[in-house]
Amino acid sequence: MFYVLSVFVVFFTRKIFLDKLGVDFMGLTGTVGSILNFLNLAELGVSTAIGFALYKPLFDNNKEEIDKIIALMGYLYKRVGLIILIAGFILSLFFGKIFNDSSFSLILINYCFYAFLISSLLGYYYNYHQSLLYADQKGYLINSYLQGSRLIKQLLQALLAYYYQDLILWITLELVFSIIYTIIIRYKIKRIYPWLNINAKFDTSENREQYQKIIKKVKQIFVHKISTFISFGTDQILIFSLVNIKSVALFDNYNMIIIYLNNLIAQIFGNTNASVGNLVAENDKKNILKVFWELIAIRVLIAGFIFVNLYFLLSPFIKLWLGSEYILNDNIILLILVNVFILTIRNPIDNFINAYGLFADTWAPIVQIIINLFISIYFGYKWGIAGIMFGTTVSMTMIVILWKTYYLFNSGFKENVLLSFWITFSKHILAFIMAYCAIFYIYNNYIQTEIINFFDLVFIGIKVNLLLVLIFIPVLLLLSQGFRDFSHRLKKYIPFI
Repeated sequence: MFYVLSVFVVFFTRKIFLDKLGVDFMGLTGTVGSILNFLNLAELGVSTAIGFALYKPLFDNNKEEIDKIIALMGYLYKRVGLIILIAGFILSLFFGKIFNDSSFSLILINYCFYAFLISSLLGYYYNYHQSLLYADQKGYLINSYLQGSRLIKQLLQALLAYYYQDLILWITLELVFSIIYTIIIRYKIKRIYPWLNINAKFDTSENREQYQKIIKKVKQIFVHKISTFISFGTDQILIFSLVNIKSVALFDNYNMIIIYLNNLIAQIFGNTNASVGNLVAENDKKNILKVFWELIAIRVLIAGFIFVNLYFLLSPFIKLWLGSEYILNDNIILLILVNVFILTIRNPIDNFINAYGLFADTWAPIVQIIINLFISIYFGYKWGIAGIMFGTTVSMTMIVILWKTYYLFNSGFKENVLLSFWITFSKHILAFIMAYCAIFYIYNNYIQTEIINFFDLVFIGIKVNLLLVLIFIPVLLLLSQGFRDFSHRLKKYIPFI
């Protein structure tokens, strides 16, 4: 609820920010945010490794073990925070050259960067305990407080931007609300886990075996996190370098919508990460595979709805929201949507890989980095934003779809990937292609009309989603056993289905 409400506020405030603060300033904040994401790679995957380590003691209610693991997380995070602080300071010394074409003063650029940096460091020094809430399937609490604080922050930023157009005030509010959120989360964790020693110190000599086990996983996950960042976190940096800073803001308008949709899905399915961990621990292979295909079917359904809706409605929405000058060309949009589709359906694969602890394939993310950067830079020079998106598409298809599925089925499920995955998965993709082709034909021949206001957009959106319900869902039911199993599961909780 908080998340959906905050999304509406974001779209409302984004227009004010662009009009009152300028497209270049929003491009600056997007670029600074991307640089900060790069620095956060120093996190190394500690949170993923700690989350994996917490599943069993939480299941056993082993409070002493939980205390030790959280203390270890604090020990590692504070060192990571120091690395990020030092790296951030060194990087800021070169902002004069990095932003040499910017119309903003170096003082403003540095203030923006350090405000974002301090906001990030709060999580490493004071908020690392929130990983316990995620592992304990209480992530909804974090999301509600986080989205609630963001909602208030965005409204205040919009109000100040509208009346004062003050860039310093806008940046200051980013920092102030990060501090407020940190205080609230620490208070909440103390209330939920009164037995937790929130300031516990970890002794590496007394817990050497546990420390080495976690560090081994961290090192493996680190390489995977670099690959994920380069696939999705360097787009703004590459666009800034190969195109221009204005194009960063244009891309961010589309990317913001994609991010919020992905985050909404993450909010809904976030707690399945811990559930999958428990499922794998039970070691019931038949049930594990059944749930895997249910999750794949759900993701294909969601990915299909997102793809079709954004394909027909995204550009008209941008035009009504911000103006026709903010619309990207169709090739860029199509590549963005293909990446969104892959990103949406990959989550169950990632969940089960994490549950099995299959992080040893460190060569795979390195290959993905090379493929992504080479293709993105080469075609980025030739095609601009479309070339950068194309690099992400190729690298994800080769590593995430082809290799990761093989690795999971071969090393996790102990199943033949050709027989167990590709034949079944192809039916899901066929269901989407059949539905998309049918909807595309019907839309272009019977529905398509000029959209001149938001009422028209909503009316067309209703028609598109009605077609999806009438065409995509029946085809998916026909071709996907996983979707039929999911439908039977729903009937237990929603009798009228």
